[in-house]
Amino acid sequence: MVNSKKYPWIVVALLWVVALLNYMDRQMLSTMKDSMQADITELNTAEAFGFLMAIFLYIYAFMSPVAGVVADRVNRKWLIVGSLFVWSAVTYAMGVATNYNQLLILRGIMGVSEALYIPAGLAMITDYHTGKTRSLAIGIHMTGLYTGSALGGFGATVAANYGWHSAFHWFGIIGMVYALVLIVFLKEKKEDPIAQNITTTKMPLLKGLGLLFSNMAFWVIVFYFAAPSLPGWATKNWFPTLFAGSLDMEMKEAGPLATITLAVSSFIGAVFIGGPLSDRWVQKNVKGRVYTSAIGLSLTIPSLILLGYGSTIVTVVGAGVLFGIGFGMFDANNMPILCQFVPKNLRATAYGFMNMVGVLAGAAITQVLGKFKDHGNFGFGFAILSVIVLLALVIQLYFLKPTTNDFTEINEK
Repeated sequence: MVNSKKYPWIVVALLWVVALLNYMDRQMLSTMKDSMQADITELNTAEAFGFLMAIFLYIYAFMSPVAGVVADRVNRKWLIVGSLFVWSAVTYAMGVATNYNQLLILRGIMGVSEALYIPAGLAMITDYHTGKTRSLAIGIHMTGLYTGSALGGFGATVAANYGWHSAFHWFGIIGMVYALVLIVFLKEKKEDPIAQNITTTKMPLLKGLGLLFSNMAFWVIVFYFAAPSLPGWATKNWFPTLFAGSLDMEMKEAGPLATITLAVSSFIGAVFIGGPLSDRWVQKNVKGRVYTSAIGLSLTIPSLILLGYGSTIVTVVGAGVLFGIGFGMFDANNMPILCQFVPKNLRATAYGFMNMVGVLAGAAITQVLGKFKDHGNFGFGFAILSVIVLLALVIQLYFLKPTTNDFTEINEK
């Protein structure tokens, strides 16, 4: 099966479910605040809730470079299986938490375990998709994250009908069972160094970091990845709250509407637009992936302004759709662009550092928007993010100039 032409897509399908569980388990908390605050009184303030969301992001961020380094040096299959099982067990345990401090501890453990997945998962997909399907494969995988966010939105619905304890329990059980499925079906790719003509040895840590940090294109990519992470994480963590406030809806209705809007539109942007367009464009122009990503990012600028000041279902949902399409195009091309500048055996490490900076930005904006919400300036906080995205777009187009496509793997320099 591993040698089948279909297996690279089977890998994407298997990891798509892991990506879904990764985001579902972390995001469902954002829509269950109303159900939980009756039992855990600290959640009655937006700032305390924002800190609970942010503690996960801070730990997740600082673990991301470690996760990348590990993923470049160990069997990625077992790293993925182990991380999935642990964060699913933590999700189950959150259903028995009785106070705010216990939730903080569990969210911290979840941050460690979930951080181990993304660098390993994306690197495994690029291992299998070395030809002209890389952006599409990454884009499909990223829709698992969007779908997980959407299903996480139903956490409020499940909690309203069956209790928030049961919601955590069932989602945790699903993840632990799926970890057993991966043990059977997920396989590490066996490389043929002669056929691939690339470096496959494990690079010494200091040498690898030196090579990575001396690459100026890497730092441009880091900033370009981090700046859009501000609105990206803002929408993930606060979109249901924004919908509920702007449209005067109950959270059990606003949560699913907000997360489904983002998930469906991001799916369209990544799979039907960003992935295929980039894969075709890069065959004719080495900057094709950069241009595709830039087009997507430019769509998020007007959408953030509309999200900040829209007050009707047409403007708010329309802005959410525009943001989702643009961010999907952006998401589908981050790892493929990285592959144009970084050797194969440093990609998980590089993505780990990118993830750290991006998530730290997300943690900061999650707390800042909590304060904006408490002081009545929530919409303005979203709108001002458009300026940061515009700056990132200008820097990306001016400085990021690949000299080769990512079909031929590059060697160490």
